[in-house]
Amino acid sequence: MEERPGESWKHAALMHCEAADSAPGKPAVSTLEGDGGPQICRVCGDKATGYHFNVMTCEGCKGFFRRAMKRNTRLRCPFRKGACEITQKTRRQCQACRLRKCLESGMKKEMIMSDAAVEQRRALIRRKKRERMGTQPLEAKSLTEEQQTMIRELMDAQTKTFDTTFSHFKDFRLPEVLSSGPGIPESLQTLSGEDAAKWSQIREDLCSLKVSLRLRGKDGSVWNYRPQADSSGKEIFSLLPHMADMSTYMFKGIINFAKVISHFRDLPIEDQISLLKGATFELCQLRFNTVFNAETGTWECGRLSYCLEDTAGGFQQLLLEPVLKFHYMLKKLQLHEEEYVLMQAISLFSPDRPGVVQRSVVDQLQERFAIALKAYIECNRPQPAHRFLFLKIMAMLTELRSINAQHTQRLLRIQDIHPFATPLMRELFSITDG
Repeated sequence: MEERPGESWKHAALMHCEAADSAPGKPAVSTLEGDGGPQICRVCGDKATGYHFNVMTCEGCKGFFRRAMKRNTRLRCPFRKGACEITQKTRRQCQACRLRKCLESGMKKEMIMSDAAVEQRRALIRRKKRERMGTQPLEAKSLTEEQQTMIRELMDAQTKTFDTTFSHFKDFRLPEVLSSGPGIPESLQTLSGEDAAKWSQIREDLCSLKVSLRLRGKDGSVWNYRPQADSSGKEIFSLLPHMADMSTYMFKGIINFAKVISHFRDLPIEDQISLLKGATFELCQLRFNTVFNAETGTWECGRLSYCLEDTAGGFQQLLLEPVLKFHYMLKKLQLHEEEYVLMQAISLFSPDRPGVVQRSVVDQLQERFAIALKAYIECNRPQPAHRFLFLKIMAMLTELRSINAQHTQRLLRIQDIHPFATPLMRELFSITDG
């Protein structure tokens, strides 16, 4: 029914809680207070741990008194004397006389806290303990040598294959407003019946987003392109050549990025192609996010700036356009360059891409990159403020995968339609096939 002498050490971790339970208005007193010597229990003479229920007692008598009062049963002396001597050795022999000694020593029933109050007090102590731990410097952690090598290789690949100033993006085609390009192909102007219906669906797919373009000239001049107010086919073809040039430029950079990674080069060429075809769109979005200005809603690509026209109006557009929402949410995380490249690696090494043969190998590589990302965050981000950052990043990758699936369905719908699948469209959507 009560603690044995050898079990008293189990209470050490809860000392403050138990003391709070015994006397709400009076904290426990150290057993070395007073004249400097150890204090003894007023009930049994054992070593006291502090004031409990108004009396200096040991842990055993404290627990006994609480249990006896809560049971509220009448105890009788088995020896029928009512005056048994209570010591450390005899305190278990007669509960009635031990309780009498507790009361005579001054222990008070009204100072016993209810179970709910005890749990509330303990929860408060645990919370304060967590807060103290949060303000104290954490034990220094470090990345393993292998993880450091992986991150250095990814950063080197990123630096070699992606220039945020887009200084190497040259000789691109511009919309008709800036150059004299072809209008709508004659073949599309004469469509009828089922082909006309398919063309209408394509126009709806492509015109759901209206992209404006700004080009800053070397002489300081500024050229602006804004999509036409209607959803005519001419608008689609005016900007499509330029977007094909930008996609080609980005895709080539991503292919080169993958080729720098030693783990990628070690895979069979068939798996390399499958991984690139599945992840290129996602890696493009991750790279574009590094140049996304969340304040203006603009992708600032060196001399070029792109902005989605607010055709739906304010927050409605943000809800209707998953890509735009993704960029705002990811930018809000304020990621380091190392975190961006690790996200690219996790996306690239996805074992469930169509056509991947060595799935187990790719799966192990993806896991190693994910663990490296988690370790990097723990080492370089203040805790506990960023304790959920890794989970947020993984959630963003899942969202990006969903957007990629929608994007792929849209492209397949376009490519299946003849005669719209022109060389220009193949250039825009099938660059990774080569």
